Amino acid sequence: MRHFLNTADWSRAELEAMLADARRLKKSPIGDALKDKTIALLFFNNSLRTRTSFDIGATQLGGHAVVLSPTGGMWPLEFADGAVMLGEAEEHVKEATKVLSRYADLIGVRSFPKFQNWAEDREDRVLKAIARWSDVPVINLETITHPCQEMAHILALKERFEQAGRGPLDGKKYVLTWTYHPKPLNTAVANSALMAAAKFGMKVTLLCPTEDYILDDRYIEQATKDCGANGHALTITHDIEEAYDGAEIVYCKSWGALPFFGNWEPEKAIRDRFRHFIVDEKKMAMTDDALVSHCLPMRRNVKMTDAVFDSKNCIAYDEAENRLHVQKAIMKALAG
Repeated sequence: MRHFLNTADWSRAELEAMLADARRLKKSPIGDALKDKTIALLFFNNSLRTRTSFDIGATQLGGHAVVLSPTGGMWPLEFADGAVMLGEAEEHVKEATKVLSRYADLIGVRSFPKFQNWAEDREDRVLKAIARWSDVPVINLETITHPCQEMAHILALKERFEQAGRGPLDGKKYVLTWTYHPKPLNTAVANSALMAAAKFGMKVTLLCPTEDYILDDRYIEQATKDCGANGHALTITHDIEEAYDGAEIVYCKSWGALPFFGNWEPEKAIRDRFRHFIVDEKKMAMTDDALVSHCLPMRRNVKMTDAVFDSKNCIAYDEAENRLHVQKAIMKALAG
């Protein structure tokens, strides 16, 4: 039994096989690969694309999805080992997971960090606890990484470059750029984008305002390792022109600075100085006719201008659509 918690846990060949299957499912979306199979989707946080695409995807392959959340249909859970349960939690994650494993063939988990203590949040305890106690495969629906999103992103890039006759992803200059947002956000998409771009052979540049916004060491190290295996070096820069010059892919995302985790007021003063990191027409003009995307939801004219988002080079809608197809391939692979 294998879980799908992080793309780093899977080889490029294995991920490529899933993407190839996703392409087949995109052309022929209705089937019976999940006939009589059920996936229990645990949403500890809000969702539009993830919830909808998994539910519809399971249905299109003959399966069934059950959506659960602590605010609507699920008991509050305790995650600590050895806990004396005198608080709000009515059930331990061990019991909940063991029971779900007897009902469902797959379990999906979405649980964002609490944004109070990165040393604690980086342990990804909710996802790991459910994966630990589950007797069926577990899929990460976004916690401190978002592997499903980045599989959809990679598929969209492959499709568009092939359509344009611009060749494979290997060797393409890929820029992951921080953008402004009025509040600190999760680093999950950025973490996964960095690792996925490196694994799929691209020349990766991380653009962020200051050293405070560099991602957690484990993701930098993984990306550095994968870049090296593909004959490239990971570049980290705070220089906008250096990053955008010759870029063939621009992926934008906002995230909070890890050194200020749980202490956001002083971080806000820094963040507010870098609103000019918005992806706009001037920056895109520096690129090599780059494709541009965002995982969505996105604040228009804060992270990316209308002109860029609505341009022919933006693949955000393709990426969002591909969530459905790649997740069907992932469920199919895990369900056997």
